[in-house]
Amino acid sequence: MSRTLRAILMIALLASCGGGNFSAPRNLDNACSILKQRPTYMSAFRQAERRWGVQPHVLMAMIYQESKFIGNARTPYRYVLGVLPMGRQSSAYGYSQALDATWDEYRADTRRFSSKRDRIDDAADFMGWYMNQTRERNGIPLNDARGQYLAYHEGHTGYNRGSYNAKPWLLRVAGEVGARSITYEQQLASCRVRGR
Repeated sequence: MSRTLRAILMIALLASCGGGNFSAPRNLDNACSILKQRPTYMSAFRQAERRWGVQPHVLMAMIYQESKFIGNARTPYRYVLGVLPMGRQSSAYGYSQALDATWDEYRADTRRFSSKRDRIDDAADFMGWYMNQTRERNGIPLNDARGQYLAYHEGHTGYNRGSYNAKPWLLRVAGEVGARSITYEQQLASCRVRGR
């Protein structure tokens, strides 16, 4: 076997295990289809559910809205004069679109210093951690995907101030997250999904 072919096979092997899967699954409107294509997702969601009490369908609806299940999702670039890129709109990255500062807070609080935003298990754990803080600080139940999404988007302080009330588009999106959570829950109840 040539050295070049060996290198290509090694890269393919490394890409298939470990790190994030950066392409989105197909048919994002069907929870069973998503989990059939990405069996490791359910293990990540179940682990987050055991640790934080957030059910898989709620996590899936939030991740859908944040990144469409794209592991290395980033916010778009900002442009000056419509052509000169001036950096990204924010530091949001990964499945959960966690900001740098919030991700650092999560890693310090949970002592999960090697966590990465482009790994589904770490992203699900982060969301569970954040949603528990939302329940404690804002009184939003873990199964209220709409309310949890509003607090996730606006931050705990923004949510307490009611900043979302001045954003009709955000209220619409949060309603969609809530509806998707219910749809995913119904779908998951009707399909066999592996995952511990």
